[in-house]
Amino acid sequence: MKRVQKGFTLIELMIVVAIIGILAAVALPAYQRYINRAAYSEVIAQANPVKSAISTCLDVQADIKKCSAFADLGITSPAATNAFKSLAITADTGVITMTPNKFKGIEEADTCVMTPTVVAGPPTSISKWEYSGACVTLGYVKN
Repeated sequence: MKRVQKGFTLIELMIVVAIIGILAAVALPAYQRYINRAAYSEVIAQANPVKSAISTCLDVQADIKKCSAFADLGITSPAATNAFKSLAITADTGVITMTPNKFKGIEEADTCVMTPTVVAGPPTSISKWEYSGACVTLGYVKN
């Protein structure tokens, strides 16, 4: 009479555990990068009203030097959030520098700089915003 096998052998179970371990080793770093990019999107989102205000001011003033301070723009600096710490505008150039809070793998040193490309007019306008800094080198933002 033949004996019917019930269950799995030890080697089969070890193979399954090894496959799960390999998948986890690949998936966890990718998931961490995804979480960091999602958290950093909050930092980038805080700059959107400032970018719009600079563009609007530039339409009226036609000089970036007159549009590179919060007082010139008629707005205040965005409030800090879980991932966002502060935002600064460089005088006379309109360059925006965003600093994140230490949050879910993001460090305060992972700043992001947005530089406007101003096209002389008339009408004077911004053709694009170029990202640079740690946010690009770490892959949180793509140009």
